[in-house]
Amino acid sequence: MVRIVSHDPGWATAFEVEAGRLARALGGAAVRIHHIGSTAVPRLRAKPVIDILVEVSSLQGIDAKTGRLEALGYEAKGEFGIPGRRYFRLDDAAGTRTHQVHAYEAGAPDVRRHVAFRDYLRAHPAVAEEYSALKDRLVAAQPGDAAAYVSGKDGFVKDHEQRARVWGSR
Repeated sequence: MVRIVSHDPGWATAFEVEAGRLARALGGAAVRIHHIGSTAVPRLRAKPVIDILVEVSSLQGIDAKTGRLEALGYEAKGEFGIPGRRYFRLDDAAGTRTHQVHAYEAGAPDVRRHVAFRDYLRAHPAVAEEYSALKDRLVAAQPGDAAAYVSGKDGFVKDHEQRARVWGSR
């Protein structure tokens, strides 16, 4: 089931706390840690899961630190369908997802894409409102279908990622 909630200003603090834990666990393997996804955009409705993007010096470096992330409670999923990424997820004691980590080599195109989209939504509140409304419509239409939710957002996200790249290059 997909659950979308109103923006929680506490998500920024939750990111900062987790970014600190990750930085300590990853040491020099982490180059930069970004709060991405909908929880990183004020006023944007979102699934209550903190998305974190970690830029790493190398994928081999983060692979060598996987045990440290597992010690923090993360489940390592490898590329998980996206070449060049390492994906980790963290659930709370009740089994509810709370955080997701997407790790890419520093400067990878996916890093620029995620950060540009976040920054674009932050700078364009009307677009963020439109995105929130789309999410609400998708969940209302098929509340139990996560695949339909993701598929339903795809065109909007791709269109605005392209706009974000152009906007960010100015």
